[in-house]
Amino acid sequence: MAMRQTPLTCSGHTRPVVDLAFSGITPYGYFLISACKEMEVCFFLADGKPMLRQGDTGDWIGTFLGHKGAVWGATLNTDATKAATAAADFTAKVWDALSGDEVLTLAHKHIVKTVNFTQDSGCLLTGGNDKLLRIYDLSNTDAAPQEIAGHTSAIKKALWCNNDKQILSAAEDKTIRLWDGRSMEEVKTLSFNTSVSSMEYMADGEILVITYGKTIAFYDALSLDLIKSVDAPAPINSASLHPEKDFFVAGGEDFKLYKFDYSTKEELESYKGHFGPVHCVALVRMASFMPVARRMGRSDCGRPLWGKPTACGSVFFLRTWPQRTLSRSATLPPEIKA
Repeated sequence: MAMRQTPLTCSGHTRPVVDLAFSGITPYGYFLISACKEMEVCFFLADGKPMLRQGDTGDWIGTFLGHKGAVWGATLNTDATKAATAAADFTAKVWDALSGDEVLTLAHKHIVKTVNFTQDSGCLLTGGNDKLLRIYDLSNTDAAPQEIAGHTSAIKKALWCNNDKQILSAAEDKTIRLWDGRSMEEVKTLSFNTSVSSMEYMADGEILVITYGKTIAFYDALSLDLIKSVDAPAPINSASLHPEKDFFVAGGEDFKLYKFDYSTKEELESYKGHFGPVHCVALVRMASFMPVARRMGRSDCGRPLWGKPTACGSVFFLRTWPQRTLSRSATLPPEIKA
């Protein structure tokens, strides 16, 4: 019998939510950052306000203020002390995740779509519409970034992998490329018949999860050899594999979240409730949650005060019962300034 799923909706964003990332487990629990973009048809700017939440409850902690456009990518470092964001204002920003203060602004020549820290938080990887990967040394911010060229279209996602020795990048040129992090040379290229919609890297097991069209594919992250692929009922925007590799979840254009058995590839469940495409999904490591970003199907979004529901961008949790409870310190980090 399937375990009962209880949804939790975390309102607040006034635009579609397009990226989610969890921190590692910290003495205060774990944390979730979300990014949102502007509506396709509107006459005002996107809110450009990534939000930080408590990872196990979805409770809002604070909002990072400073971008002047849609935020396409957001990430936290392992211990949730730093955040980074990628935006349409041609910048990537690094933030103090305890105070909410902006630490560093990194100017680019075009829209930035993706950001990713090394495991030690010493370097930041960025990519975007100028087709270049950039590596910033955060201990020497005056130094020019290292640049990697090779993609022929906008970069959608870039990740450190294999103990930060290599880099994976996905672009609108219908390729995923593996790069040597030291020589900056291309190691291998995967080509597809359509653009890759998402890419997730699992360090535990070195598995790469890729979605394109209606396909969810799993690759060996070291060799880029295909392990298996699954055909979904609808075009998929994002997928995430459970750490124990017993199931994975995916969401896309038919407004549903799907749960599949990883071994048999059988569809186990599907969840309704979204009023628009599911843009991104993420399974938190070592916890019983399936967070899903959703885009609601309305364009008359206002800018409500915190604590009131919003009609457009939300983060949607499916909590699996019984819940595993994390112990928390009595003192939480200070809230980010709203």
